[in-house]
Amino acid sequence: MKHPPHIAVIGAGIAGLACATALQRAGLTVSVFDQSRGAGGRMSTRRGDGWQCDHGAQYFTARDPAFRAEVQRWCEAGSAAPWTPRLVSLPHDLPAAAPTQVEVERFVGTPRMTAPAVFLAGGLTVATDTTIEQMRSTPDGWQLRSTAGDWFPAGAGFDGVVLAIPAPQAAVLLQQPAAELAAVASRTAMRGCWAAMLNFDAPVALPFDAAFVQRGPLRWIARDSSKPGRDGAETWLLHASAEWTEDHLEDDAAQVAQLLVDTFAELGGPLPRARTAHRWRYANSQPAGQDGSVWHADLRIGLCGDWLHGGNVEGAWLSGHHLAAQVLASFTTAS
Repeated sequence: MKHPPHIAVIGAGIAGLACATALQRAGLTVSVFDQSRGAGGRMSTRRGDGWQCDHGAQYFTARDPAFRAEVQRWCEAGSAAPWTPRLVSLPHDLPAAAPTQVEVERFVGTPRMTAPAVFLAGGLTVATDTTIEQMRSTPDGWQLRSTAGDWFPAGAGFDGVVLAIPAPQAAVLLQQPAAELAAVASRTAMRGCWAAMLNFDAPVALPFDAAFVQRGPLRWIARDSSKPGRDGAETWLLHASAEWTEDHLEDDAAQVAQLLVDTFAELGGPLPRARTAHRWRYANSQPAGQDGSVWHADLRIGLCGDWLHGGNVEGAWLSGHHLAAQVLASFTTAS
């Protein structure tokens, strides 16, 4: 085996970036691939003419000591900050908003949710706009083929591959080269989430900045402009429930946006100047029952992601670090 080992990481969300960062710090060579235009996965921000809106993950918590230390590093770098919104709950059976009872420290990326991922990716080799559709094992290691027809790497193959992508996508990619791992991914069902981004000419006069909602299709609404470091036009984000989204997964985006805007209006929100909708096909999951990540030492293939550890940003980061430790132990034992 060549030294240092060369690991491919498919997926530049927080799980993949956390794993790649830990491996690179330990001296391994790492190449990251992602199908999107930039790093971040569901820690994503839509930007337009004079506005921006976090339309994926809305905030993250930091309860684990290791992740708290990492978040502190992000804060010191200016890539994250605490967010203390006026947060309420809007149960379906109450006529008015009720303040949330549990105090939770929440963080967001600054000046947008993508910032922590951009911070991590800055120290890595990341190929964006690159969708991996095939893996094959060769005598010299693993090779990856993109939808553009390119094979990676150009020389000897990768010594290991990490898949940090949604479970359904991992299941498809692993079906031929690693059916056992494909079965692990197939056991996790992931549901979608429709998101609507609303732009306004003036601040919206509602007595809260964010709300957990149990009325109609909505489950979360937030004044994106209330988050630290934001500027530009007043924007609000609406998230539909997983159940409602699954029932309307293939609906027209404009029609979905209108339905969510109508529900926002029932809660007291004004009509927006403009609105747009985005469908997250794989947004919500129940952890697959694995211990944070999966590493197949014989095949040298690993799985990590929030779907393996809690279903949130903190879980994604912990999953990536958990897998990195297994990868490093495997290569240390083999050397």
